[in-house]
Amino acid sequence: MTISPDFSPAATAVTAVLGAYLLLGEPLLGRRMYASLARRRAIEPGALVRYFRVVLALWWALAALAAAALLLSPGMAAADLGIALPDKPAVVAVGVLFCAVIAVTSGRALRDLDRQGKHVPGRAAIEAMLPGTPRERALAVAFGVSDGICAEFVYRGLLIAFGVGVLGLHLYAAAALSVLVYAVAGYYQGRQGLLVFAVFGALLSGLYLATGSLLLPVALHVILSVRDLTTLTPPTPSAPPTASAASAAPLTAK
Repeated sequence: MTISPDFSPAATAVTAVLGAYLLLGEPLLGRRMYASLARRRAIEPGALVRYFRVVLALWWALAALAAAALLLSPGMAAADLGIALPDKPAVVAVGVLFCAVIAVTSGRALRDLDRQGKHVPGRAAIEAMLPGTPRERALAVAFGVSDGICAEFVYRGLLIAFGVGVLGLHLYAAAALSVLVYAVAGYYQGRQGLLVFAVFGALLSGLYLATGSLLLPVALHVILSVRDLTTLTPPTPSAPPTASAASAAPLTAK
């Protein structure tokens, strides 16, 4: 895989600001938002719905900035950001099918552990985000899909291109830098989250570099994010507001 991204001055500025936010702002904001959700989830029935809506808005705002960087650079092709057909479509198709089978199989195993009251690896890190009502479940699916699409476009597509085209890094060094930035996003899950996001980010970056397209990384990310958020039961049953209440990413979902 080779890319030759030619960032315009405006696109360079947009991406630099976005990168600074991802490295310094996103980890702290994500940790604060998740901690707030964990505190409010049991006493505010609408807390998870509001959380999903805010995070969905943030994800698509970041993706819009990444798209703006591409549109502001006449000399840069969409393929430089991974928006292209894979080099070997048949291999990618098999990979997507394999990921789906693994997700279904592992999802059943996790659900069985959960129903038996046994320890589920990684559950505690995303417990507050587990949906309990049809509305929450629909938003959780939208969250998982958006997480996969937007995260790959921003962290893999844009940041790797920025590393090559602006910082002058070798493709693999730029990929390693993007993995580091992505790993920091797992800070909301604690130290273990940093490690999980680093490993998952390295896997996704490897798939991107091997196929020359974001298609397989996006598919894998979406499948696993949706699995993580829809397989396990929520910590407490969700219920309509009462009179008193009315007055008051290993799992990889991010």
